[in-house]
Amino acid sequence: MENENTNAFTVTPMNQEISLAPGEVYEGSITVINPSYAKEDFSYKVEVTPYGVSGEEYTADLLSESDRTAISKWIKIAEPTGEIKPNESKKINFTITVPENVPAGGQYATIAVSSNKDATDSNGVSVQNVFEIASIIYAKVAGETVHDGEIKENNVPSFVLSKPVIISALMTNNGNVHETATFTITVSDFFTGNVILPTEENTGIYSEIVMPETTRYTEREVSNLPDLGVVKVTQTINYNGQTSTVEKNIIICPIWFLVLICLTLAAIITTIVVLIRKHHHKKVVV
Repeated sequence: MENENTNAFTVTPMNQEISLAPGEVYEGSITVINPSYAKEDFSYKVEVTPYGVSGEEYTADLLSESDRTAISKWIKIAEPTGEIKPNESKKINFTITVPENVPAGGQYATIAVSSNKDATDSNGVSVQNVFEIASIIYAKVAGETVHDGEIKENNVPSFVLSKPVIISALMTNNGNVHETATFTITVSDFFTGNVILPTEENTGIYSEIVMPETTRYTEREVSNLPDLGVVKVTQTINYNGQTSTVEKNIIICPIWFLVLICLTLAAIITTIVVLIRKHHHKKVVV
């Protein structure tokens, strides 16, 4: 269904991993797309912000500056404002000028695209709705990098009341550059052995970036499971030269089934008690 929001747009790529050297001038780009269902030209504005995270669940921080966000001051946007017609796209070029004396390790920033609140539409009316999408720059500056990360947790539950099943992991990074964790999840029916994951649409493989000097908690939903049954789930994590594999049989038992079991047990117990009382009464009468 078409989106009725005329200010909707997309940006690609959503993130870029690049390698830089002190003194280098790097040229890159992002692409902004005004979708086919748009009813008017899209007036955009491009800004560069620092990029950091807070907490284990990685809440984005686009305000705080640190030694790891200095790159936000090195980036220059070639055309920071402009317009894009419906069903058209535009490449936005940027240049990163790396200082000579920059330390080695990770540098992080975003190239944030938003609807330009200072622009006006064809009738001279100011744009009221402002939306923003950020393309994240993950840069590695050449030099002495420190790789020091660890898989702390690889969690697969044994019993759940409902689907989807939530699989989680916890990883630390004490180094000076970001690391990539790769996850592989496989799921099969315990009784039939039929493969549930991977499928043609979902390979069951995904990755997450762990920023330097942080701990990251991740969750992944496993759906397309039976409402009631037992499935065999395996999660393998490859991270910073380490491999962790956890394999468990997960019982999926919805609340309604537990209630049914309890009611059935209660009925059986009640029946047994009644029979015992009747039997005891007959003995007393005789």
